[in-house]
Amino acid sequence: MRRVLFDQNVPRPLRKFLTACEVKVAGEMGWSRIENGILLTAAEQAGFDVLLSGDKSMQYEQNMAGRRIGVVAMSDNHWNLVRLYVQNIAAAINQVQPGEVRQVFCGKFSRGKGKRA
Repeated sequence: MRRVLFDQNVPRPLRKFLTACEVKVAGEMGWSRIENGILLTAAEQAGFDVLLSGDKSMQYEQNMAGRRIGVVAMSDNHWNLVRLYVQNIAAAINQVQPGEVRQVFCGKFSRGKGKRA
């Protein structure tokens, strides 16, 4: 069973669809205000396998070389879109390797309309 940490920007309803994983939210761990680099280190030290995030720029901001944790970054974090890609997210969580950032396309909003593009 993979241990998955939800970043603060991940929609909570996604949790119930990841039944094959042990899921915790950064806030539950007392990590709601720490930045990504420190969050990755804290998650590694706590034994998490995967950080799930809606931060699209994670792969450009973090040096993942030598990390024991993988990152799955969603292209959107609005539940009405993310729910359509639950299977893709679950597959990415199962496939991501330590030190890897895996992107999952979850649709995007049209500018200012709140609708799918």
